[in-house]
Amino acid sequence: MSRQIQEAYIVAATRTPVGKAPRGMLRHVRPDDMLVHVIKGALAQVPAIEPGEIADVVVGCAFPEAEQGLNMARIAALLAGLPDTVPGITVNRYCSSGLNALQIAADRIRVGEADVVIAGGAESMSMVPMMGNKVALNPQIFAKDENYAIAYGMGITAEKVARQWKVSREDQDAFALQSHQRALSAIASGAFQAEISPLEVTYRSADLKSDEVRCAKKTLRQDEGPRADTSLEALGKLRTVFDAKGSVTAGNSSQTSDGAAAVVLVSEAILKRHHLKPLARYVTFAVKGVPPAIMGIGPKEAIPAALQRAGIGRDELKWIELNEAFAAQALAVIRDVGLDPRLVNPHGGAIALGHPLGATGAIRTATLVHGMRTQGLKGYGMITMCIGTGMGAAGILEVL
Repeated sequence: MSRQIQEAYIVAATRTPVGKAPRGMLRHVRPDDMLVHVIKGALAQVPAIEPGEIADVVVGCAFPEAEQGLNMARIAALLAGLPDTVPGITVNRYCSSGLNALQIAADRIRVGEADVVIAGGAESMSMVPMMGNKVALNPQIFAKDENYAIAYGMGITAEKVARQWKVSREDQDAFALQSHQRALSAIASGAFQAEISPLEVTYRSADLKSDEVRCAKKTLRQDEGPRADTSLEALGKLRTVFDAKGSVTAGNSSQTSDGAAAVVLVSEAILKRHHLKPLARYVTFAVKGVPPAIMGIGPKEAIPAALQRAGIGRDELKWIELNEAFAAQALAVIRDVGLDPRLVNPHGGAIALGHPLGATGAIRTATLVHGMRTQGLKGYGMITMCIGTGMGAAGILEVL
């Protein structure tokens, strides 16, 4: 039996503040607990929705093991107090995992399989490091020269992109400085308040003299990464970390981070039933592959595909969240695709705000939706990122 494609709408979106890893403000907060927090926060924005109406919880995570293993989505759904009838699935496409969770949730609604789905992402790079706790690459990767790049570190691929697309060290540092400046400006203006669910954290320390454990509680309300002391001079003094003769430094690369986000999507039937006002309409998604050695350029293939599927031109985009894995790849994508730099990451990007891998797509969705609405913008926005092993993804929303 064929079904008519129906629309999927975002009615709630929230995220935690993003902390630095591995020694930042969220270092002791479990990723599943962060996920529970944002699920509750997102549902609190739409109290008319009954928990029993939720058909699924789809969560992205780039390294789903240890504290974020064992199908974190299902565990978090139960810990958040959702009924046993609400299932959960954890998905992994590295850096686009949170965006893929949104796509999967939207598509279930669009084909008529569900009316309410929660999408999100969570990642603790403090608890589960890059590459996971056990690195076990397939030996066949090293059997043929053409497969070596699968094992390249992300920084090496950024250096290759910088060389091939002729992105200078000076331009990378200037882009990094702009990321911090925009993020700091957004924080100062309160631009992130609508998208962040403040998180209370308890810090414990041992007092060896009194033989007691001291507890201190703090409510976290803003991202930890942006630095007011960043300058071109300071960035220029940093050494390259992946290639002695290269241009990629810690200062013009994304920060390893901890964070989570959740988005509630519904069908038009649910909008009418509960008299909900949608924040945005899900439009489309595209993912494409590129050579692993230049993985950072992936969005240049995914963006045109997504725009074509949406039936719009890039000049119709009002806001672009381009994940700043590295300044080198972000600038290469902007220039190659012809994106308007003024529309790219108006509130800063991952260089300043951090990149908690599988959570980033969902986090940047919250930023785009609330950012556009706060500024009174209506129309199309895009979330896009490069993906490890040579891929790029792009999702398009229409803010209403």
